[in-house]
Amino acid sequence: VQLQAFGGGLVQAGDSLRLSCAASGRALSRYVMAWFRQAPGEEREFVAAISWSGDRTSYSDSVKGRFTIASDNAKNTVVLQMNSLKPEDTATYYCAADVNPLFRAVQYGKKYSSWGQGTKLTVSS
Repeated sequence: VQLQAFGGGLVQAGDSLRLSCAASGRALSRYVMAWFRQAPGEEREFVAAISWSGDRTSYSDSVKGRFTIASDNAKNTVVLQMNSLKPEDTATYYCAADVNPLFRAVQYGKKYSSWGQGTKLTVSS
């Protein structure tokens, strides 16, 4: 599956922003879609994941309550709505996908075989 992430930019602390990930190439019904992020000099970090049906989600503690992941099956798109942004959210955000019908170990990047190109978010204080 091919993934294309977009929607990053420069915002101020407290602002909201929506990232989108467009998927193509395969039927996605058994897929889990996820967002990871990587700040300069830091390791890649899990942000959120969702089953393609949308019935299961998972969030990292650092974004829980502020970020919402959702799938739009008609558009083959997964969105990450980010509210109450903080400077520590600054990173390049990557979407990822893999077959995972049991929604297991979704927080581990090694589980994902398909990755988008990344979109950069900068949150100024």
